Amino acid sequence: MSTVPPVRPPQDLPDALAEPVRRVGARWVALISLANLALWMGYFGPLQVLLPKQIALADPLGKEATLAWVTGIGAAVAMVFNPLAGALSDRTTGRFGRRHPWTLLGGLAGGLALAFLAFQGTVVGVAIGWCLAQAGLNAMQAALTAGVPDHVPVRQRGEVSGWIGIPQTMGVVLAVVLVTMVATTTQSGYLLIGGLIPLCVLPFVLTTPDARLPAEHRPPFSAREFLRGFWISPRAHPDFAWAWLTRFLMQLGNAIALLYLLYFLTDAVHYERLFPGQKAEDGLLVLILIYTVTVVLTAVTSGVISDRLGRRKTLVTVSGVISAVPAVIMAFWPQWTMVMVAAVIMGIGFGIYLSVDNALVTQVLPAAAGRAKDLGVINIANSGPQVLGPVIAGPIVASMGGYPVLYLTAAALGLLGAGLVWKIRSVP
Repeated sequence: MSTVPPVRPPQDLPDALAEPVRRVGARWVALISLANLALWMGYFGPLQVLLPKQIALADPLGKEATLAWVTGIGAAVAMVFNPLAGALSDRTTGRFGRRHPWTLLGGLAGGLALAFLAFQGTVVGVAIGWCLAQAGLNAMQAALTAGVPDHVPVRQRGEVSGWIGIPQTMGVVLAVVLVTMVATTTQSGYLLIGGLIPLCVLPFVLTTPDARLPAEHRPPFSAREFLRGFWISPRAHPDFAWAWLTRFLMQLGNAIALLYLLYFLTDAVHYERLFPGQKAEDGLLVLILIYTVTVVLTAVTSGVISDRLGRRKTLVTVSGVISAVPAVIMAFWPQWTMVMVAAVIMGIGFGIYLSVDNALVTQVLPAAAGRAKDLGVINIANSGPQVLGPVIAGPIVASMGGYPVLYLTAAALGLLGAGLVWKIRSVP
């Protein structure tokens, strides 16, 4: 159960712990979106292109299993550093605020780790570099994620979550463009993205407010209580637990569907045979562009609708059902035209999910004093599937039915998660 400071009358709460009531402006949304764009470029540039290419060179015969191992251990690091950095930011009392120092330090550390990755040619070196990158980027993510409940009132969170969610998909597009068209080598791709991350973070950190936590509102430190705070009792906070499980299942389905997408285009769709002179990375970029356009068209609209209706769960369920359709298409029709159709449908489903689920989660947090830590625990439901996904996907692709079974499993997991959202009682 979370440890919180002694209860004080609402009028005595500092701004850092008070529930926000003023709508945030377009400038704040734009700058936190830019910082999030840098974050997701840092994640997806390596995951979609750079890591698979590095691993294929370092271990060409066992590339699938090795990629699964490297991404899995990196995700395990993320599971630790995201809630840990969040908990530390919750306790930060410096004059620069609670979140901004962690956003900047995480961005710098993540950028330096990507620069380190640029010079690795062995599987062990790549694994170490990716773990360091995950540590820095997850510290940055923990602080940025807490910005929404820190600053945005409930009635605006769907809309803002939609805008902040767009960089998650734009980050994939921009990262793939940068590392395939602008930077022509794996090394230059890492260096380019590693340098862009802190540059995109600085405007948000330097020009937006971050309320300072007065030292008297920080609870006394106890190692035992600090560690116990990471356990949020499902009995005491059942809605938080169901929100976590819903996200975990939907992200697990997403993780096992995307892990081998580059290899799927090569080995199942035979993209390079269909289009002589092109690489599978070119097809991946086309799919990402299609997907991104549909996400952009649906994310903010869905968030606004959920704000006005106040009904988050219905839209989460709709997104889960829609997202199962492309997985079924890829399972039974691994043709290039059908895969492009799947990308359109997947973008619609994920655009709805991005805005609505993020808003829903901020409404089930146990306490204002632990927002970043609790969101860090929620974010384990994002990174945990990156650990478990390879364990499930690797054997399926290798010997248990291949890509058809893989994508049907992804569809089933997403549908299960979408159904369990109805267990949440405090959010309509």
